[in-house]
Amino acid sequence: MDLLPAARAGFATINADPALKDKALANLTAWLTHPDFAVYRPQLVWLVRTEKWSVLVDSFYQVMPFGTGGRRGAVGIGPNRMNLWTLGASVQGHCAYLRQRFPGVNPLQVILAFDVRQFEDRRGVYNRDLPNPVLHLSSREFCQYAAGVYAANGIHPYILAADSPRFVPTPELSFTIRFLNAHGGLNMTASHNPPDDNGSKFYDERGAQPVPPEDQLMSEFVDQVTAIKHLPWADAVRGGKVRFLDEAPHRAYIDLCRKQSLIAPPKFDEFRVVFTPLHGVGWACAGETLEAQGFRPIPVPEQATPDGQFPNVTKTPNPEVPECMDRGELVAREHQADLVIATDPDADRLGGLACTSPDGRGDYRPLTGNEIAALLTHFKLSQLDRHGSLPASPLIVTTEVTTGQITRIGRHFRAQVVGDLLVGFKYHADVLWQLESTGQYGDVRGTPADFVIATEESHGILATPEIRDKDSACAALLLAEAALFQKRQGRTLIDYLDDLNRQFGYYRNELLNIVMAGLEGKQNMARMLDALRRNPPAEIGGLPVTGFEDLLDEDGRLGPFKGDTDRAARNFLIFRLGGKSDGGLAAKVCLRPSGTEPKAKAYIEFCSNPRGMGTPDAAWQSTCAAVDARVQQIATDFLTMALATVGQTPGPGADKLSR
Repeated sequence: MDLLPAARAGFATINADPALKDKALANLTAWLTHPDFAVYRPQLVWLVRTEKWSVLVDSFYQVMPFGTGGRRGAVGIGPNRMNLWTLGASVQGHCAYLRQRFPGVNPLQVILAFDVRQFEDRRGVYNRDLPNPVLHLSSREFCQYAAGVYAANGIHPYILAADSPRFVPTPELSFTIRFLNAHGGLNMTASHNPPDDNGSKFYDERGAQPVPPEDQLMSEFVDQVTAIKHLPWADAVRGGKVRFLDEAPHRAYIDLCRKQSLIAPPKFDEFRVVFTPLHGVGWACAGETLEAQGFRPIPVPEQATPDGQFPNVTKTPNPEVPECMDRGELVAREHQADLVIATDPDADRLGGLACTSPDGRGDYRPLTGNEIAALLTHFKLSQLDRHGSLPASPLIVTTEVTTGQITRIGRHFRAQVVGDLLVGFKYHADVLWQLESTGQYGDVRGTPADFVIATEESHGILATPEIRDKDSACAALLLAEAALFQKRQGRTLIDYLDDLNRQFGYYRNELLNIVMAGLEGKQNMARMLDALRRNPPAEIGGLPVTGFEDLLDEDGRLGPFKGDTDRAARNFLIFRLGGKSDGGLAAKVCLRPSGTEPKAKAYIEFCSNPRGMGTPDAAWQSTCAAVDARVQQIATDFLTMALATVGQTPGPGADKLSR
């Protein structure tokens, strides 16, 4: 079988842009013929001979692009997969970027971290009877390879020793970069993605992922890579070119987290919290912080061991998905616990289940990311106010797609609110950096000392400016303390949420995922957004569209593009619906493509006015039910409308919401 003619003929059968198929064939030719890729050839030959054309086109039609500060996606063979070549090219580009950013500085230092992942080809893409250099490849091994690239380029990598049982969670990496005055960092993690995925996230000297235009500059350096300098791990270690992390940054990080405490710690057996890292690295931050602060977290035994296959997790190791906490709920019922806390594999996000009864005998209700954000925002502001330690001009930071209830809460406490950020905690970190360096961000004036909390709807919380990424450890401590504070009054977090809804209005926020996998899906996603951009609907869910904003508009509030990465992040549509209520939007729908997964995300919000004095319970419940019904109507209508732009219709249950 003549491989390349066969591939050309096979690619012709795939429904995709001819230019992309030509690019795929050119890349496949290089990987089949260049000696640098010889180790991959047996699997590639097998894929061609077994006519896996869709796999091959999707694996080779592009070099995996930079998304949120790096690359993330399926591990595999080809330039559009995570493997040592795509990682090595990224790191080589990062080395060149660091040299440009810090001219004359020597030595340059970077901090490396990794999660628990190990590629086992659960999707069954490759032939298990043939050599496969990506099979069993772990995040640790990815990171050790990266250390060899940094070392070969004269940059000192700091990493855990090969025999260390520890991990460095994402928030600790951010802290450690600042603690050791490093010039950047790399995190090998795919967060809560499926087990066969992995990714590389790059950090700057501030402990944050770079924002435009810096991420664009780094991306350009990566694109210019033609050769990767690399020292084998053993040679780099033997030559003293690799530095090993000791316990000092970790101890300092846990101490910092403990300092975020707002109330007296629990007395013995006063409060019970179940904690699960979902097989990830969360015990090293959230679990340890809770323990150090006297909460005595109860483990979920079958999920406590780090394991990149996440064998005992239902659905996905993502605390945004309540089903992943089912085993935690069983343990909670056994111990009559007040709260369940779960962290995702790299421990930057957290989720929770709150008991509906203060005696631990009730049901367990999942907390959404928006609810956690609102609870912790109010809890921290109210406790600081109670103790007279609220900054003179407190600052709250959140995103365009996070519940508007946070803005109402912030204004109640006379806080400055940055509430319209793009998705990604690098933008939260940029607010802190601009305050740190210039004393202002837009209309906001202050310093990082004014910062109270930053939130995002996808279960991300930041409670201290000493860290510049979302942090499950501080968030877990605050969530446990919020529940403990309520319990001391004979109440629960659910009662607390009801209070917030009555005082600030009932907000219903939902995320609708529009999954479009593969190359064809990516093309349909682009067509869908462009169609809605050109012809925005006049009505959604029975409500008039009273405002439409396309963040790609360079004449809009974000101004000219700062590069291709900025353009990609601003592929974001906002539909404002109905009128206004009490200074807040009655409803809105935001649509954007995910930067890390094959889907578009539609964020839906609808809210009521605060409950008026003297409003009967039945009338208030009727108001909340009407909000719920309207959100479902908006979701169904918008999904139908969006898919119709690419000639599709929703499948059964595609418009199902969280409740």
